[in-house]
Amino acid sequence: MRHLMRKGPATRTRIVMMTSAVALMAASAAITAPAFADEAAAKKWIDSEFQPSTLSKDDQMKEMQWFIKAAAPYKGMEINAVSETLTVHEYESKTLAKAFEEITGIKVKHDIIQEGDVVEKIQTQMQSGKNVYDAWINDSDFIGTHFRYGQAVDLTEWMAGEGKDVTNPGLDVNDFIGKSFTTAPNGHLYQLPDQQFANLYWFRYDWFSNPEYKAKFKAKYGYDLGVPVNWSAYEDIADFFTNDVKEINGVRVYGHMDYGKKDPSLGWRFTDAWLSMAGNGDRGIPNGLPVDEWGIRMEGCRPVGSSVERGGDVNGPAAVYSIVKYLDWMKKYAPPQAQGMTFSESGPVPSQGNIAQQIFWYTAFTADMVKPGLPVMNADGTPKWRMAPSPHGAYWKDGMKLGYQDVGSATLLKSTPVDRRKAAWLYQQFIVSKTVSLKKSHVGLTFIRESDIWDKSFTERAPKLGGLIEFYRSPARVQWTPTGNNVPDYPKLAQLWWQNIGDASSGAKTPQAAMDSLAAAQDSVMERLEKSGVQGACGPKLNKKETAEYWFAKSAKDGNIAPQRKLANEKPKGETVDYDTLIKSWPASPPKRASN
Repeated sequence: MRHLMRKGPATRTRIVMMTSAVALMAASAAITAPAFADEAAAKKWIDSEFQPSTLSKDDQMKEMQWFIKAAAPYKGMEINAVSETLTVHEYESKTLAKAFEEITGIKVKHDIIQEGDVVEKIQTQMQSGKNVYDAWINDSDFIGTHFRYGQAVDLTEWMAGEGKDVTNPGLDVNDFIGKSFTTAPNGHLYQLPDQQFANLYWFRYDWFSNPEYKAKFKAKYGYDLGVPVNWSAYEDIADFFTNDVKEINGVRVYGHMDYGKKDPSLGWRFTDAWLSMAGNGDRGIPNGLPVDEWGIRMEGCRPVGSSVERGGDVNGPAAVYSIVKYLDWMKKYAPPQAQGMTFSESGPVPSQGNIAQQIFWYTAFTADMVKPGLPVMNADGTPKWRMAPSPHGAYWKDGMKLGYQDVGSATLLKSTPVDRRKAAWLYQQFIVSKTVSLKKSHVGLTFIRESDIWDKSFTERAPKLGGLIEFYRSPARVQWTPTGNNVPDYPKLAQLWWQNIGDASSGAKTPQAAMDSLAAAQDSVMERLEKSGVQGACGPKLNKKETAEYWFAKSAKDGNIAPQRKLANEKPKGETVDYDTLIKSWPASPPKRASN
């Protein structure tokens, strides 16, 4: 009930009028107790929960004292927050929200719901203007949506202006490894990264190290069994374990795992950079320009089309090749039930011990994959598996992005009343504060800060995390990025992917027909946005239709890549790299910090 105690003129007047020493002491205690109690709560949490930390306990307390002071005007308020169902967000909801309330006096109801529901609810608030949630942990994939519609708070302006009094002076924005992903073309920050994980290549290190398998593979394919650099090698390895090895210790094994049910979860299987892994789009980090991995072409800040006939690449040869390989591998090399599985159903399958490799595997699964007693774990607590950079397809060129990085980010909407928005911003900063961020990383094994990744606690844990720490410390990491600024309306466009590619997965359409349909559907949405004018000067303005050959020639003339002509050979010789050699080639010390 500390939040009910206020210091005001009436209280001070009564104190002056009191003559009893006992009454004076009681009144003084009533006045000063909240601050002491808040600091006591902070000390309790720092000592019992917020370790390890990149800060000393004294510095942690200083940061918490700032939160106590900044939150004072909002004591007693209850705010609503939401994020998708991930281990790290469950920790925020169950533990950090409670800590925040005890330390600041602001109560947080932090809902954990499915990702699709988060998308639906934020759409509802943006369209209706009715405040559904005060604090959003919303994927950075929305960056193109947020800056165009003007419904999200521009955090750069907020932190310097209206929200300055509730912006932590110790908030080191440049320490956030996802900063570039949440920055709009105007150079302003619209979202603050809260968690981050990538989709990588996963494989059975123990099987790949087996001398018998290595010799047989080399004899058959003419190169070493190792981490595949290209899709040709991935396919060879999938065939080898599925059709040559077949069984290990009496268990049927497969060289590939995936999922194929026509379900909303099929959408992010592809929007999460699968096409760029194949070689769709142009060079550019964090996203290709002028054409990105969604096949959307940009001119300045305007999307101008996604179909090849408008200069896009979503139905070009590289994109179609990516769907063909996805379908072929699942049919030939994955367990038969994979075709009918959703994302959540397929996720645990590799941990059961009969999968040799998986090309599209989220590092968010790490915590569940290192549990003692699993068939993929050694008795000493080290994994039998490793993760490594993903292989690229035949159309991929140096300088292109190579995979997807999920970046759930703190987002504020203008439709949230300012006082509630300020309280929400305090909570959002609290859950990414230096005091708690390293502990949160240990719980959820997702990263937001460069300083967390290089902490000694993760150096010690690295051998038990299968390459996760090594990857995040590697220079390769920059090639894994989220959906970017090219996508003008993520909710409307994302839902088109699972519906259209699902037709290819089910066999209702050929890969080319499915991607043609997707391209037409994306262009149709962007055409409606153009006609409405709702997105202003950075909204879509579609190119007129031309022949594919026109765009192939223009791309080559301009020195760009997308759209590319179909390759004569889509399966070049396989190429692999030794995992241990790869790891040793990466730096063992943190890079120099970029200047502000």
